[in-house]
Amino acid sequence: MTLREAVDEYVAHRRATGVLFDSGAAVLGTFCHSVGPETPCAEIPDASVRAFLDGRGTPTRYWERKRSALAGFYAYATSRGLASRVPLPSQAPRLVPPLRPHIYSREEVRRLLRAADSYRPQHSTVPAEALRTLVLLLYATGLRVGEALALRLRDVDLPQALLTVRRAKFHKMRLVPMGADLVPELEAYRSARCAAFPPHDDESAFLADSRGRPLRYDNVGHAFRQVRAAAGVLRTDGARYQPRLHDLRASFATERLTEWYRRGGDVQRLLPLLSTYLGHASVAETEPYLATTPALLGQAGRKFERHACAREGGCHA
Repeated sequence: MTLREAVDEYVAHRRATGVLFDSGAAVLGTFCHSVGPETPCAEIPDASVRAFLDGRGTPTRYWERKRSALAGFYAYATSRGLASRVPLPSQAPRLVPPLRPHIYSREEVRRLLRAADSYRPQHSTVPAEALRTLVLLLYATGLRVGEALALRLRDVDLPQALLTVRRAKFHKMRLVPMGADLVPELEAYRSARCAAFPPHDDESAFLADSRGRPLRYDNVGHAFRQVRAAAGVLRTDGARYQPRLHDLRASFATERLTEWYRRGGDVQRLLPLLSTYLGHASVAETEPYLATTPALLGQAGRKFERHACAREGGCHA
């Protein structure tokens, strides 16, 4: 059996069990392309597998994703006689540390919005109003960038202050309530957008480019980097990347957690609510935000001190 046939059979098997398996299928599809789809499944050299895992650059967390996908595939293949052994390395290389998001301060967000207001590029299709609204939307709701760009006019219910995210990760639709301060900002943008580019119907893009079409991710990323530079928002902590558009999502989550700590809330009980709001598959995806900033750690530390003092009958200066 060829590698392509074996992979197709395995993917069909996984999906028959109710697993979406889009990410794993994509990795295995790339593996087929790398090794050769017509290569007999039982005759793939170890060196070809290792070359696929290592890639051409410094190993990243994607190495682990590739190895996990191949491990599942080869467990299936060996159990059915499609391969005689599992040609995977026993040890992982030293991986690049995971990217730590930049947590924007409120002052930095204000500077970004001011810079976006005056954004007038000569060769960009991203209107200043759309870019400003995107920054505000991500910071105020924690949407993923792709989710915000995929919003249609019908998905933005301003009277109900509710967003419908239809093209979410894992293909799960969710409803996202909006704060009262965000609604008038979106109303103003929507009026201007519809006046400049009258939509065909409510399936038209909410955030539109200079021709009324949906904004493209790469164009938005380029425009944001220009605005961020103009706003003087930079990282000085030695991180590999400068602040990104996606970091606004982490900033939303961190600010919400910090506020809960500040008010004395039970964060462990509230964390599943934030996880659902953000569209995470599990609370485990949300927990890393608990240790993202000194401010959040400080709030957690003070809460622990109050708890310890209460148990010991009071603290003394």
